[in-house]
Amino acid sequence: MPCSAITLSLATICAVVSVALLAIAFGTDNWQYIKVDRIDIEKSLSRSDITPQEFENSGFYRTRTKGLFRICYPETKPKGADLYLSPVETYCENIDYHIFNEDSDTSQFTEDEMVRLHMARSMIALFIVSFFFVFVAFWTGVAGCWRRSPGNIASTAILMLLACLFSAGGMGLWHGVEYYEEEKLKTEPWKASWDKTLQDATTIQYDWSYMISWIGTGMALMAFCLFLGASQCMQAEQQNEQAKQMQYIMPAAE
Repeated sequence: MPCSAITLSLATICAVVSVALLAIAFGTDNWQYIKVDRIDIEKSLSRSDITPQEFENSGFYRTRTKGLFRICYPETKPKGADLYLSPVETYCENIDYHIFNEDSDTSQFTEDEMVRLHMARSMIALFIVSFFFVFVAFWTGVAGCWRRSPGNIASTAILMLLACLFSAGGMGLWHGVEYYEEEKLKTEPWKASWDKTLQDATTIQYDWSYMISWIGTGMALMAFCLFLGASQCMQAEQQNEQAKQMQYIMPAAE
């Protein structure tokens, strides 16, 4: 079997797996798992500044998962939050990026809060642009296979590299937003403003959506390498075919 056929098959598999994983990660709500020990907090209510009403109504005192667009409560839901059922039958609330909400007012935000907001918006934009490059790469890849064009396959490789870089940039901005939310911002509702009892009873872990997003980004990089290799293989095979044809043409010409 020709080198280009094997390499193209592997590259296509990597690209499909990459976009599938990135799409799943983008649309699911399990980037962070925030575990709250409510029993421990309840025992300390009398010694803290947390009121019983706040303890029952606020989502900060409930175990939750956090994605790019939603915060969901898989165990118990807060009584004071405006929640809705997500497609996976979990009660969730949207994360506000202050884009389409006319009632949102960002004029009172601090400089750090505005930096965090701009990074969060840019993160979403980078992931969307990454999906756009994958979409274009699909069509250049189909054209390259149909025409057996090394140039089209090389273009597909470059597009997959761009998709990888933009998704990696989105992941980097996600970590930047995470750092600002957990370390830099001292005002409500961010972690640094929480009561010490709540902070001690809360554990934040990376969840499976975050993991598969990085795997998808890595698979996009692998697809780039394989498509580039397939382009080189295809070019070498075409040169060999031309050389064989010349061997038949030259004696006839004599």
